[in-house]
Amino acid sequence: MAKGIQAEIQQTKPFPGLEDEAVVSLHRTADQLQGRLSDMLRPYGLSPTQFNALRILRGAGEAGRACSEIAERMVNRDPDITRLLDRLERRGLAARSREGRDRRVIITRITPAGLELLRGLDRPIEEFNRKQLGHLSDPQLRALVKLLEVVRELAE
Repeated sequence: MAKGIQAEIQQTKPFPGLEDEAVVSLHRTADQLQGRLSDMLRPYGLSPTQFNALRILRGAGEAGRACSEIAERMVNRDPDITRLLDRLERRGLAARSREGRDRRVIITRITPAGLELLRGLDRPIEEFNRKQLGHLSDPQLRALVKLLEVVRELAE
């Protein structure tokens, strides 16, 4: 049986409230999942934020996305999307170009090399996700997804 967050972080005093315990538990869980994802992506030379940006660009197709649009869609906020895209471009995984009508707008598109890298990651990511959460039943997963949606929707 899983031990509670209080025992896990070796906290001797009780939490002031159930909300405090839930937030700490959520942060701890997110950190562990993020760390495991980082470890999984390391052999591919990607960080989780780079992987996320590439998936956004793959979803954008030929139209690509402006930097601000990529930032809006990121799972984790990254204060320097431009530098993130610089790294992807240097590796040949993304390409940027100015658009004809408004030369101030720079559109980023995924390259064939970026698409190939993601294709190679599709199955390992599915297996990773199954390994992390596959022990939960479908009703438990649906409940978890719904509860997290409610928390994000009402977060101030």
